[in-house]
Amino acid sequence: MAIEFKPAVRRKSPARLALAGPSGSGKTYTALSLAWEWARREGGGIGMVDTERGSASKYQGTNGWQWRTLDPDRFSPTSLVEILGAAAGQGFSVFIIDTWSHYWMGQDGMLEQVDRRKAANNSFSGWKEVNPDERRMIDAMLTFPGHLIVTLRTKTEYLVVDDDKGKSVPRKVGTKPVQRDGLEYEFDIVADLDLSNNLHISKTRLPFLNGQVIAQPGAELAIQIADWLDGGAEVPTVAEFRERILDVESNDELRDIYLEISSYRLLGAPTVDHEGTPTTLRELVVAIKEALEAVEAKLAAQRGAQDHDAERG
Repeated sequence: MAIEFKPAVRRKSPARLALAGPSGSGKTYTALSLAWEWARREGGGIGMVDTERGSASKYQGTNGWQWRTLDPDRFSPTSLVEILGAAAGQGFSVFIIDTWSHYWMGQDGMLEQVDRRKAANNSFSGWKEVNPDERRMIDAMLTFPGHLIVTLRTKTEYLVVDDDKGKSVPRKVGTKPVQRDGLEYEFDIVADLDLSNNLHISKTRLPFLNGQVIAQPGAELAIQIADWLDGGAEVPTVAEFRERILDVESNDELRDIYLEISSYRLLGAPTVDHEGTPTTLRELVVAIKEALEAVEAKLAAQRGAQDHDAERG
């Protein structure tokens, strides 16, 4: 197959934002502040995975904020794929994972999954076995059909610094995010919050944000981000692809849709099937393909029986 280079095109896309910071830096508050503005803009709701025993609910009603929440007690990567599928099916325009760190070091998270497999197999193959689940989780997050915000705990250290009066005092600072090294850079915007709720942009694909430090980020920042992301070319949505998959009448048509979805790198996008069960576009294509093949096989068998009866007659 010939390798063809095409003109680069900036496509319209929802936000992918990672907020890291120590306890008390305002990660949840900032996430909700941004999410509320995006939800108002899109005309949809906010969904949240609250891994902190429902602590985010303390902000319910603040500034008029309202959202739907889920408080899981286990944090396997595959469970997050299902949650994102259910969230896509319910049409949330913004989804918050607070905190994503639990899917790394929480109960049934990545580290526990690896340890369990190592113990069962008495080998070092744990990472090899778990990595595909982690990849599915990341694909589902990055292709979620709405804005996505994740918060990340950071490891905490105390530094001795001079205060305003020149006196040496200890200050708590966040260092390394609690997640696999480098995973936060899958996002369009990665930012660190300090204990004064200043947002330090550490990585971004949005040129106007590069190197910025933003005090108490909120609606103004949300509007700026959304305006820039909306400036790209229109692309088919996950919901549109889902509808087309469910309406296909032949495997040839289904194959063409599959190739189109693949060209947009949306095969791992979370959605729901015709019964509302969480799935991905890839898995939905496979299920419909099998259903079409079963129908074709049944029709072929019926035709064979009819031909046999005709010959006997």
